[in-house]
Amino acid sequence: MKRLIRLIPLLLIIIAFGCKKSPQAGYRPENVRLTSDRMTPEVLWSFGRVSNVQLSPDHTQILFGIAYFDIEQNKRYRDLYMLPVSGGATKSITNTAVNENGEVWRPDGQKIGFLSGESGSTQLWEMNTDGSRRRQISEVSDGITGFNYSPDIKHIAFIKEVKVKANLADKYPDLQKANARAYDDLMYRHWDEWTETFTHIFVAQVVKGKLESIVDIMDGQPWESPLKPNGGMEQITWSPDGTKLVYTCRKKFGLEYALSTNSDLFQYDVNTGSTTNLTEGMMGYDINPVFSPDGRYLAWESMEREGYEADKNRLFLLDIQSGSKTDVTLQFDQNVASLAWTDDSKSIYFISDYQATDEIYRYNIETGDIAKITTGIHNYNLVLPAGNRLIAVRQSMSKPDEIYRVDPASGEAEEISFVNKPLLDQLSIGRVESRWVSTTDQKSMKVWVIYPPGFDASKKYPSLLFCGGGPQSTVSQFWSYRWNFQMMAAKGYIVVAPNRRGLPGFGKEWLEQISGDYGGQNMLDYFSAIDTVATEPYVDKDKLGAVGASYGGFSVYWLAGHHQGRFKAFIAHDGMFNLEANYLETEEMWFANWDMGGPYWDSTNIVAQKSFASSPHKFVDKWDTPILIIHGEKDYRISYTQGLQAFDAARLRNIPARLLIFPEENHWVLSAQNGILWQREFFGWLDKYLK
Repeated sequence: MKRLIRLIPLLLIIIAFGCKKSPQAGYRPENVRLTSDRMTPEVLWSFGRVSNVQLSPDHTQILFGIAYFDIEQNKRYRDLYMLPVSGGATKSITNTAVNENGEVWRPDGQKIGFLSGESGSTQLWEMNTDGSRRRQISEVSDGITGFNYSPDIKHIAFIKEVKVKANLADKYPDLQKANARAYDDLMYRHWDEWTETFTHIFVAQVVKGKLESIVDIMDGQPWESPLKPNGGMEQITWSPDGTKLVYTCRKKFGLEYALSTNSDLFQYDVNTGSTTNLTEGMMGYDINPVFSPDGRYLAWESMEREGYEADKNRLFLLDIQSGSKTDVTLQFDQNVASLAWTDDSKSIYFISDYQATDEIYRYNIETGDIAKITTGIHNYNLVLPAGNRLIAVRQSMSKPDEIYRVDPASGEAEEISFVNKPLLDQLSIGRVESRWVSTTDQKSMKVWVIYPPGFDASKKYPSLLFCGGGPQSTVSQFWSYRWNFQMMAAKGYIVVAPNRRGLPGFGKEWLEQISGDYGGQNMLDYFSAIDTVATEPYVDKDKLGAVGASYGGFSVYWLAGHHQGRFKAFIAHDGMFNLEANYLETEEMWFANWDMGGPYWDSTNIVAQKSFASSPHKFVDKWDTPILIIHGEKDYRISYTQGLQAFDAARLRNIPARLLIFPEENHWVLSAQNGILWQREFFGWLDKYLK
């Protein structure tokens, strides 16, 4: 840490930062002592990140990973831990520099499988539940990226990248120093990578602790499973008897793939090698299948309409015996996620967003009833039934992920992991308030207001309007390592975070109003939120800023041309500036077609013409406020050229502007030092114009 201390003597507030570290060991901050009770970027990146929480087969132990970032090395270290369901001390079971990932309990509970790169490529390993006797199981060429066991442990399904088609190097082997790509169809790139390989599922027999008779069940086909960019092994599941493998796949290629969200659930029979489409004729996303323990039902998340990635996420059931499919959430005007069966196969727990908090719900198979289990100012993002209690992962705007034990009868929750308690105990956290604000069309909109620590109502504070992304992503009780509201509050800003039109959790009508109306009512909702809070005597009306990323970045660009002097500073990250150019630069065309209404050249399409008429680049003549523009060069969802256009427009109009480009980042900022630099530039810009 000495080099880092020399770099940031005025900002560093960690004065004692012990760690266990050697070429063989991982990185774990210990005995952290802060010189201030205010959040800084360095403290934010020092939190442990809990992930992949799993219950042992006997429901007595919790397996999970914690990742820490060594800021000086700009490197992530992740190790595995064990925690009793009954509570107690968390025990480390790995401490290596190679990182363990993708951990899974073996169905017999005797071993833990995990992925490690210690052999030179990422392979499947096993170890005892205390971390001893590590042993490599797979020797797959080029490594694997995920796996799961069949319930009888006779087979393992794993995924890896496969080159399906020859590239230019294969075509012209004599031109070894040439560097080029050639494509004949869409989608030639996706999110942050050029499409050169496809993720395929392989099934292998387990013979004496090794993988044999390996079969690519998608051999030669130009499609992937799980779905990119965010799908994982939760999209692939075994039947309880171990004879069937059900997986999520969109079996389309090129233009057809770019225009459709129609993924299906396919069932692969291990014994016969045959594959059956279980959701044929269901036209939207069908993902994340989960068999009931008794094998009678298959549950999954399903969207109805093709091309609409933000459609209602329904809970569907397939009765294996009768073949009937049922939408059990037909009267439930909310999304479902993270499905988990009870051991008796009579109930399914799931997570659903309701009015900007993500809560635990239970569906009863026998009665058809849906019950809300929890309530509060927080987000649950995982629930696992464990007998007469639930194990869950929870976060909020004030606290990163921790593991909780929840009473399913009362909804009361008890934290049991305490990974970040040593840091949180030293920090002053700003108050988070829920408000309902009247919109211009006389609707009620939920708005979060986050106050600086030590807030004094007799003083005046600069304030920030947070513009959410998605565009259909709820501004809920999320914890972010970039858009962190407690970080903003610690810097002395009041944060106003509205759940404007176009967000789930408030019913279908509220969600779907935004499509085809990007420059419409949802923008007026932003004004309603900031104007209402700005009437408070403790808000300095002359020191308001607006910030946001993705659709939030588009929102900032749009507000810059319509705000009528409200704001004194803007920050737009990865935002759409020129909608016509973006239409032909993005890759998932189903998204653009649904939300824009169609292509800009369709002059007879009233919805599309209205959408493109609201493009921020058409209102640059009204820009008059300093703006910081941030973009990642590997962002293929919204190309960094959108940021270049916005910056050039601002400077050509002689408006103070700054362009911050991250050559190695995509639609997010994922490395530690880039993340800290982002925070410093972010607040440097705001402080310059709002303080």
